[in-house]
Amino acid sequence: MTFIFSFVWGSLTDSIGRRWAMIIPAVIGACVAPIYLLTTDYTTLVVAFSIQGAFAGAIYGINPSYASERFPTEIRATGAAFCYHMGAVVGGFVPPILTYFAVERGTGFAVPMLIGTVGGLTSFGITLFFSPETKGKIMVADLQIVVP
Repeated sequence: MTFIFSFVWGSLTDSIGRRWAMIIPAVIGACVAPIYLLTTDYTTLVVAFSIQGAFAGAIYGINPSYASERFPTEIRATGAAFCYHMGAVVGGFVPPILTYFAVERGTGFAVPMLIGTVGGLTSFGITLFFSPETKGKIMVADLQIVVP
């Protein structure tokens, strides 16, 4: 679902803009997360998790283009790479934190995952809402290098 819907949401960026093509699936994904994380029915879990893949999972197909468009052309690749790698570094702390709450606090994995998923998607959506739209923006380098 994530693979297929990455194309769907990616194609919508030209009509509704990059920000809204990520905000809408993030909001829907945050609403679907409790359904699959708090159910005890296997069929509901599989269906809801697949639905979440179509929404919250598919936003990451748009991230590379939006992230690179947020930086000046001179540092576009470096800026986007820094953001992705910082996300990987911070994301590396997720398994130990989830395990701590699941084992030491006796919450199980579903509740901490629900808090992390809904909290992450909410902050993602709020951040995008206050971020600039890059659709249709002309990207011009500020630095012009002239070789004699």
